[in-house]
Amino acid sequence: MRYPTDIPILELAILEMGRLQRGKTFCPSEVVRWIFPEAWSYFMDEVNEEMMRLYQEGKIIVTQSGIPVDPLLKPKGPVRIMLKNQT
Repeated sequence: MRYPTDIPILELAILEMGRLQRGKTFCPSEVVRWIFPEAWSYFMDEVNEEMMRLYQEGKIIVTQSGIPVDPLLKPKGPVRIMLKNQT
């Protein structure tokens, strides 16, 4: 699959991990561990921001305990991501 080069790296990584998961959920930390294995913890705020932007755009679903979170509020605690078209 080819992606345009002007898409932010975290968006690409979230969408590609979603594609690879084939309908399974995954944690935002898995995304940054995948692309920044040595320094992943420094990128958690950025991946969470990108995750919520993609959620608000309808590209992914963000859940806590299997329930979709409010797309307008920053979630507290662990969340899971799934591509929207794979639900």
